[in-house]
Amino acid sequence: MAETTSLPLNDSVQRVVAALAAAGHPHAPQMLDSSARTAQEAADALGITVGQIAKSIIFRRKSDDAAVLVITSGDRRVDEKKVSALVGPTGRADADFVKRATGFTIGGVSPVGHTTAPVTLIDRELLRFDEIWAAAGHPNAVFRLKPQDLERLTGAPVADVVQAPKASA
Repeated sequence: MAETTSLPLNDSVQRVVAALAAAGHPHAPQMLDSSARTAQEAADALGITVGQIAKSIIFRRKSDDAAVLVITSGDRRVDEKKVSALVGPTGRADADFVKRATGFTIGGVSPVGHTTAPVTLIDRELLRFDEIWAAAGHPNAVFRLKPQDLERLTGAPVADVVQAPKASA
């Protein structure tokens, strides 16, 4: 497992700390010594499978410019058509939109602590695991939780929003 540090927390991580504390979540964010910008980097740093990383993908809803947060397992790819069927037509969000709409930079988008609450969907594939880890507002910050905690922390529904896994040859 990766080493954690006790660096001063930036504003984004402090928002996540406050949101988790307000919800009574038992696990505070940890700062890793190495980057967890991608699901694979986070899994490697934590010594877990990539599927146990709750990656946060932001889309931009076309009708009202709202941020749509899809929280999915790190070993899955979001199916934008499934997302659009649930929340209305969406498009890709660029880095500027992500930062402006959520208060987080790509690689550190947390499920909680957004500056403006996004429309959120939780992928059911995360329920395969007993324990998962999510970004906590910075590319080196993560926090531990159970998949069911996402529903409680975000109020979001669980849905099928990913592409079918490719069969191994």
